[in-house]
Amino acid sequence: MANEIKIKGANEHNLKNVDLTIPRDKMIVFTGLSGSGKSSLAFDTIYAEGQRRYVESLSSYARQFLGQMEKPDVEYIEGLSPAISIDQKTTSKNPRSTVGTVTEIHDYLRLLYARIGIPHCPICGKEISSQSVDQIVDSLMAMGNGTRITMLAPVVRERKGEHEKILERIRKEGFTRTRIDGELVNISEEEIKLEKTFKHTIEIVIDRIIVKEGAEGRLAEAVELCISHGDGLVLAQIQQQVERGSDGNESEEGSETITHDKIFSTKLACPEHGISIEELEPRMFSFNNPFGACPTCNGLGFTQKIDPDLIIENQHLSIVDGCLGNIFASMEITGFYRQMIEALANEHGVDLNTPYRELPAKFKNELLYGTGTRHLKYFYKSRNNNSESYRDHPFEGVINNLERRYQETNSEFIKDKMQQYMRIIPCDECHGKRLKPEILAVTVGGKNIAELSDLSIREALAFIDSLQFSTKEELIAHQILKEIRARFGFLIDVGLDYLTLSRASGTLSGGESQRIRLATQIGSSLVGVLYILDEPSIGLHQKDNEKLLKTLRHLTDIGNTLIIVEHDEDTMYVADHIVDIGPGAGIHGGEVVAAGTVQDIMACSESLTGQYLSGTKVIEVPKERREGNGQWIKIIGARENNLKNIDVEIPLGKLVCVTGVSGSGKSSLINEILYKGLAHKINRAKDKPGIHDEITGMEHIDKIIDINQSPIGRTPRSNPATYTGVFTPIRDLFSQLPESKVRGYEKGRFSFNVKGGRCEACSGDGIIKIEMHFLPDVYVPCEVCKGRRYNRETLEVKYKGKSIYDVLDMNVSEAAEFFKNIPVISRQMETLEEVGLGYIKLGQPSTQLSGGEAQRIKLASELSKRSTGKTMYILDEPTTGLHFADVDKLIQVLQKLVDAGNTVVVIEHNLEVIKMADHIIDLGPDGGNRGGNIVGIGTPEQIASNSNSYTGEFLNKLL
Repeated sequence: MANEIKIKGANEHNLKNVDLTIPRDKMIVFTGLSGSGKSSLAFDTIYAEGQRRYVESLSSYARQFLGQMEKPDVEYIEGLSPAISIDQKTTSKNPRSTVGTVTEIHDYLRLLYARIGIPHCPICGKEISSQSVDQIVDSLMAMGNGTRITMLAPVVRERKGEHEKILERIRKEGFTRTRIDGELVNISEEEIKLEKTFKHTIEIVIDRIIVKEGAEGRLAEAVELCISHGDGLVLAQIQQQVERGSDGNESEEGSETITHDKIFSTKLACPEHGISIEELEPRMFSFNNPFGACPTCNGLGFTQKIDPDLIIENQHLSIVDGCLGNIFASMEITGFYRQMIEALANEHGVDLNTPYRELPAKFKNELLYGTGTRHLKYFYKSRNNNSESYRDHPFEGVINNLERRYQETNSEFIKDKMQQYMRIIPCDECHGKRLKPEILAVTVGGKNIAELSDLSIREALAFIDSLQFSTKEELIAHQILKEIRARFGFLIDVGLDYLTLSRASGTLSGGESQRIRLATQIGSSLVGVLYILDEPSIGLHQKDNEKLLKTLRHLTDIGNTLIIVEHDEDTMYVADHIVDIGPGAGIHGGEVVAAGTVQDIMACSESLTGQYLSGTKVIEVPKERREGNGQWIKIIGARENNLKNIDVEIPLGKLVCVTGVSGSGKSSLINEILYKGLAHKINRAKDKPGIHDEITGMEHIDKIIDINQSPIGRTPRSNPATYTGVFTPIRDLFSQLPESKVRGYEKGRFSFNVKGGRCEACSGDGIIKIEMHFLPDVYVPCEVCKGRRYNRETLEVKYKGKSIYDVLDMNVSEAAEFFKNIPVISRQMETLEEVGLGYIKLGQPSTQLSGGEAQRIKLASELSKRSTGKTMYILDEPTTGLHFADVDKLIQVLQKLVDAGNTVVVIEHNLEVIKMADHIIDLGPDGGNRGGNIVGIGTPEQIASNSNSYTGEFLNKLL
């Protein structure tokens, strides 16, 4: 195979006919300004062509599902290997995805627990053993007289296939009734055809028995038959009549039949409590499988519950005056509820005109959660007073009533309305552990699988290493433990030792998720692959960067090629080859400015990157630090996640940097406690702040703004023009043109969100979404408008020769020049250029913007607003995706906000930003349980002289 990858005539996006040769089996860094074309070359050209060739190599049968992949705009690429992209946009938001499942460590742990786990009774905690026929019969008889029991023998449990032979065997053995996938089926009369690709459950109906005196013999016979046909398992479908508690609805009084299944095993059972566990299998330890998942939360670990704090909107009001907010706005409620609340109040001797905060605790508890089995007696009058009757039944309670209605309704409108009163809380049954109680009672080394998953990766590895096994267990567990240790080691190598296996994937930052995928790739030990990475150093402290670079070097040493889109100086110094793309962004970029070793780049006078690496250009340290305005916000007793009950003072009127290694508690302190606490108070936000005692000094600010990296919109319909509001004056301008007035067009004509001027074939999207079912959805250009969003008549209206679509297709720099004589538009364009976004298009779909770009659009939007001087801005790693020159621009913008009297709080690892701060709060010393303390507070100079601070150690080299 060739020793080089040759790219000829790359023109994707803003690339200008790029020719490039890069070495194979080396570490190559692509760098340059934001928007210069790095990703266009790395991902949209090299990776896209690698993917296309892979798909072309598949069979025609496989290709029909994947479709025809478009060839990138490039003449040819030689020497290309199979390509794997590890970017930051692929974090799963699925609540079932965790660090353990993504890395496959959870799969190996499930295997470990299934093979050598020791089962215990979840009630008494004793080790459990097999259950006899007599014990099973006694358990069934204890169900009570009149209970109907269907005895079932499980023969197939959640397995794919048609199972024709099994069904035929059941017929030959003389059985006619079965339960297939929960439905009773007569297999002697019906021809059964099961879907081959679906999972099925088949159980033989052995007998139907009513519990009564003398039924023991028949039950014992049925149990023995179940055991022989069900491989030691007995499944009993139990039907019991229970009295229904009234909630004030006449139609719901009386009794109802409750049906549930109970499983017994002759292999594992607690003799004292009769709890059975079937033979342990790996799937029983999966919270994504019904055999192991907690039935209450279905393995999610959390449920949505009505929060009393959200229902009681104003505790100073009485129930009569409407303290229950919009749910029961006043006591003008008619019918049962009003009269039952009055009856409850009379029983407690409570006046309903009393402010809620002064009501007795017991009354408030029963008002919200009901009286349980205790009955309320009251005299009921109908709405029109034409009937009255004496009532005697329990009171359901406001919260229980709302939760029941939420579960029962099919109306999305009602569900949405009720969700504003709900919070996500840990499941009451499994307490956030996701699994059934009997599965959580299986231990290895004294810990269950959930407890092991809650340890940090470093602690979990230490626990695994400390396990003592018998000779037999050692033989069984040896290979499993080898795989687990290797994967733990890879995660530690990429600086993720502070994460827990139970951490939800959706809560990971882009950098963390990328490094997890990198660790997974290392575990696969592939050779001869082209890996393309997007800023793997994001969110990583300098202390951990060295480990990451060693890991990347290991990948090249075993025979892989790495292309890394990166701005990190350390990564450039260890790279074998650097490609600097520029010289500017957008239309001013797309060319290779310099290529070669780091020394070659530094020697190139045209390379902006080289100028910063060589020290020709530097971001100057400010001559003096701001004193601030003398006011402070103080967080007292911060204990969220790993924070160790710390008190933190944040000075106002300064640029404040919160630093520390990954996992030290920065986001917990700033995003979870400070932002949510202030937003709760100032904006009346419903998000609950992280655990803390108090926040003082909130009266000193009147506005709190979180400029985060979440998308500015969820659909391609949202774009920078609509988000910043500049699209409104642009539409106004087009509606004022003579051509528009002649045709009678108003500004709505130039909106792609309403009928009239837009293309109706694509509803103004410009693209059509094609659902791929088991693959990600694909977007293709609309064939009618060719992606232009508007109909032909609308596009005929032009300003300076440009249609409304042409304007949306301009980048910010072009638009700034085009609209320079219209201040209301040009000001917005200048602000976007100020934050380094001159290269993005006005109509670029929000789904195509990176997190860093979305964050800077929000920053530009805030910059263009009138400042109060008492605003606090919170930014989490705003330097994501920024070149040295872009960081310089960003710092100037942040300084401008502070100069206006505002406070800017930045969570950051970039030393160029940290050295510019007026005040630093350094957390640590390490991540996870070894973090959460204050290591240092003060100016950059004070932190640099702190021998306990890792941040100070690296900062010292810059000051």
